[in-house]
Amino acid sequence: MLGHPTTSLLRSDDHTTTMQGKGSQKEARLERLKDEILTYVDAHPHCTAADIVDHLANVRRMRNHGLTARKVGYFIPRHLKEAIAFTLDATTGKRLYTVAA
Repeated sequence: MLGHPTTSLLRSDDHTTTMQGKGSQKEARLERLKDEILTYVDAHPHCTAADIVDHLANVRRMRNHGLTARKVGYFIPRHLKEAIAFTLDATTGKRLYTVAA
């Protein structure tokens, strides 16, 4: 057997299976991120994704999430579309997030 001993556990015949777990720690991180974003948007209406990232990364010290404004911009419509609404700023074209009514 060549390679690392765990390689055989991940390979079956000619294809490699990927481990895409949905563990409790992963769910807890997702829920915490949702809560933090919702709390910030509730306290600071008409904020941008960059404002949210700044708060989470620098104030809340959530540095290990790898957050960027682009990721937050994709995260909100995917996970918080019913809780957070957005409008477009006429001058900059950026999304301004508010809590949905």
